[in-house]
Amino acid sequence: MRAALEDKLSACLLEGVGIDSITFSGDGEPTLNSDFPQIIDDTLALRDIYYPKAAVSVLSNATRVGDDAVFRALSKVDNPIMKIDAPTNELAALINRPYAGYDVRTVVENLKRFNGNFVLQTMFLKSDSFDSSESSVLAAWMDIVRELSPREIMVYTIDRPTPQAGLVKFEPERMRELVQPLIDEGFKIQIKG
Repeated sequence: MRAALEDKLSACLLEGVGIDSITFSGDGEPTLNSDFPQIIDDTLALRDIYYPKAAVSVLSNATRVGDDAVFRALSKVDNPIMKIDAPTNELAALINRPYAGYDVRTVVENLKRFNGNFVLQTMFLKSDSFDSSESSVLAAWMDIVRELSPREIMVYTIDRPTPQAGLVKFEPERMRELVQPLIDEGFKIQIKG
């Protein structure tokens, strides 16, 4: 991985390609890679050589934050972007279909390790069985936000076709209305629609 990344970064530099962020995301959870801590160390070292102003970001479902090595690696990146889409296990099961044993409360407790130095990412959507804007769901999610006090929150909605039919996206204006109480409390919130 280090050699491939170094080849790409050096080629980009030679071609004059600007890079503002090196982001780990994709089809699957990046922190599941057994070499994740070393990959982060290598990425940071290469970033410092080739693109020292670029941020290193990791998009994660936050299920491995309880692992000390994973937490230490995530703590080194500029933007650990941790996802919680629902405030309860039942709703998370409907939205994310996580592995057996997923527990929202455990994720929240593990995210406290960051002391607020992370970005919380949440997708707003609705279906026949779930609605992010339902008052009790929204209130419980806001309680989690207040408990964790992340440095930033990313609220977004469906952006591409989904495997489940009948999912409805939210308009940015509606999401702003929904999170306005948190904005009023001083939380920094990005809204993407």
